[in-house]
Amino acid sequence: MVKNNYPSRRQAKKQTNWFLVISSVLIAVLLVAAGLYSVFGVSRTVQQTNGSSVTKSSKQATDATQSKDKDWQLLLVNRDNKSKELNPEIADVDGVSVDARIAKNVKEFLAAAQEIDPSYHLISGYRSVAYQTELYNSYVQQEMAADPSLTESQAEKKVQTYSQPPGASEHQTGLAIDMSTVDSLNEADPDTVAKVKELAPKYGFVLRFPDGKTSSTGVGYEDWHFRYVGKESAEYMTEHNLTLEEYLALLKEKAK
Repeated sequence: MVKNNYPSRRQAKKQTNWFLVISSVLIAVLLVAAGLYSVFGVSRTVQQTNGSSVTKSSKQATDATQSKDKDWQLLLVNRDNKSKELNPEIADVDGVSVDARIAKNVKEFLAAAQEIDPSYHLISGYRSVAYQTELYNSYVQQEMAADPSLTESQAEKKVQTYSQPPGASEHQTGLAIDMSTVDSLNEADPDTVAKVKELAPKYGFVLRFPDGKTSSTGVGYEDWHFRYVGKESAEYMTEHNLTLEEYLALLKEKAK
């Protein structure tokens, strides 16, 4: 009898069943592996994406904060840029109110000025619009009383050489201080003022109304009026002999 080398139908069926089982197991393993890769791969991608997003958002927030910080330091208030009541949070420095954010700078600046001349002291700081209105009107009345020939308009024009109309005085920002060696707003010793002006940027201040800049500021020379603009801006403005108006115009031009 010739031996049949082919498996019986039962054997073939058994082998086929084992083949199907093994194939199914392999397919299942492959599917599970693919699923795990998908889950962890997507998770890693999401994590990387979220990380980049957070980093980017943090940088944007930082830039925005820095921009915002710089904005308040360079707030421009003058006759062409009037402002309503700003109501800054104020702090007391030697009996004078200033924006609380610059109180430390004011203290350090005053101390440095007193090392040059011990008679340096603060005269004025923050003034509300309401108070500035009273002060301005009193100056106008004083000028008219001193010279009866002056009209109110003429008196106001004269007053505006040393005091600003309501809404136009940067004293209402709390970022300006009047500091001198004398009690009234009269010019002090020029050499002493020059030394104080030179060290002012170290504390974030500039002499706000320098000599020869009336065309820019609209105000005559005042050796007692200092304005906080931040250390970086103060150093640049002093080095390049720029008023706040000129400095802001330069920044605007560079931003184009």
